[in-house]
Amino acid sequence: MAQWTSTVGAAQLARQLRSQQARPTGPGGRKPPAYRALADGVRLLVLEGRVPVAARLPAERELALALSVSRTTVAAAYEALRAEGFLESRRGAGSWTAVPAGNPLPARGLEPLPPESLGSMIDLGCAALPAPEPWLTRAVQGALEELPPYAHTHGDYPAGLPALRQMIADRYTALGIPTMPEQIMVTTGAMGAIDAICHLFAGRGERIAVESPSYANILQLMRETGARLVPVAMQEGLGGWDMNRWRQVLRDAAPRLAYVVADFHNPTGALADEQQRRDLVEAARSAGTVLVVDETMNELRLDADIAMPRRVCAFDPAGSTVLTVGSASKAFWAGMRIGWVRAAPDVIRSLVAARAYADMGTPVLEQLAINWLMGTGGWEQAVEVRRSQARENRDALVAAVRRELPDWEYTVPRGGLTLWVRTGGISGSRLAVAGERVGVRVPSGPRFGVDGAFEGYVRLPFTVSGPVADEAAVRLAAAVDLVRSGAGAGADTPRSFVA
Repeated sequence: MAQWTSTVGAAQLARQLRSQQARPTGPGGRKPPAYRALADGVRLLVLEGRVPVAARLPAERELALALSVSRTTVAAAYEALRAEGFLESRRGAGSWTAVPAGNPLPARGLEPLPPESLGSMIDLGCAALPAPEPWLTRAVQGALEELPPYAHTHGDYPAGLPALRQMIADRYTALGIPTMPEQIMVTTGAMGAIDAICHLFAGRGERIAVESPSYANILQLMRETGARLVPVAMQEGLGGWDMNRWRQVLRDAAPRLAYVVADFHNPTGALADEQQRRDLVEAARSAGTVLVVDETMNELRLDADIAMPRRVCAFDPAGSTVLTVGSASKAFWAGMRIGWVRAAPDVIRSLVAARAYADMGTPVLEQLAINWLMGTGGWEQAVEVRRSQARENRDALVAAVRRELPDWEYTVPRGGLTLWVRTGGISGSRLAVAGERVGVRVPSGPRFGVDGAFEGYVRLPFTVSGPVADEAAVRLAAAVDLVRSGAGAGADTPRSFVA
C-alpha cells in the first residue's frame, strides 16, 4: 500500500504562519531576516504538529504570492529548512516536511514509576489518581458477596458477565441511546478494547487517522500492530477538532479506522462540541471509516457549569460506524482494569470470537465490583469523589506553574486529568531528561505526536496537590534552568529545537 501524503496549500500555510504568536526577535532585539523568520515559522508548525511530517509544501512561487514576499525569500527559507533536516526535496516532485534524525529522544515518562523511586521522585508521568475510598473497599466487598454462584462455573466470559453487559447497556439507554446487551463487550481496560478493535479492523499496513496530539500509549499500541498513522491536527487551545482537516483526511487518505477522544481530550483537555461530533460521524460514514471514540474521560467534568454534549454514538445508535470505548480506569481507579466496547451486535460477535486467541476474558471479581458500584449508586458517588480530587489538584498545579514558570503557555481545561503546556521554547525532550535529574518525572510532547511533533510541549497530569504541587513546579523550574545552561542535555538530545 502506497504511503499517503497530505498536502498543505499555499493559502492554508500562509494563514497558519500569520496566526502564530509573536516570537522573540534576534540578539539585541533585532528582527531576523525575512527568510529566517519564514523558516522558523514553518519549523515551529512542524514541531507543534500543526503541519504533519511528510506533508507536501506549496511550490516556492505559490507560497511567495500567498505571503506577499519575494520568491527568493521562500527559496532561502526552504534551503535553510533542508539544511536543518526539516525539509526533503526531489527535483520535479516537490518538497515535504521532515524531522531531523535523532529527534525526538527515546520515549520517556509514561511507564509506572518503580516503587523504590516513590520517595524521591515526583511522578507526573501517569494521569492516574489513588482509588476513591471507601468505594473501592465497598465494591470489592459487594463483589465477594455476589461471587459464589460464579465460582461454580468455568469463569470464562469472553463477552463479559451478562449482568454487567446489561448494566452498561442500560446506562446508554438512560442517556437516550437505545442499547442492547448484545451491543456490549467487556474488556480488560480501554487498552484491551482498542487493541481488539485494531486487530479486527486494521491489519498491518492499514491507515488509522489519529488526532495530533493524541494519547501516547494508544499511538504506540497502533504502531505495534503495524498500522500507518495519519495525524490530523487539533484546533488551537481547547477548540476541539478541525473539521476541514478531518474531512480532507477521511476523503483523501480513506483510513480504515479513526481514533478520537471527544471528551476532555488526553493530552489537551479539549471538549468537542455537539456539531463537531455530528459532522465527524457523517464524514466517517461517507468515507467508509470506522470511528473509534474513546470515552474514558467522559465523566471527569470538573466545572459544574459545563453543559456536556451528547455522546458521539448518539449520532450512530446502531453502532455500525461508531465503536465506543469506555473504561472504569480514569473515572474510578486505574487498578480496576474494566473497559467495554459498544458497537453493532455483529461487530461485538466478531470481537468476541477473535478474543479466544487473546486474553479469553476479563477477571470476574473486578466485573462484579463495577457491576455492584453501578447498580447501587456507588458509581456516581465515587466519580464525584474523583472529580473533587482532580479539581483540587488541577487548581493547585495551575497556580504553582503560573507562579514558578510564568512564560509557559496553556489553556486550563474544564475537565479531564491533563494540562498540555507549551514550554516557552524549551525542548520537552531535554526537559524530561533534566527533570529526572532534579526529581520530577514528566513526559515530553513527542510522546503524544506522530513522527517527532510537539517538541516544545510537556503534559502535566492532575495527580499532585498542595505542597507536592508547589514542589513539582519548583523542580520543573530547576529543570528548565539546567536545560538553558546546557547541563541537562544528553548526547542523544535533539539539537534542532531552541533550548
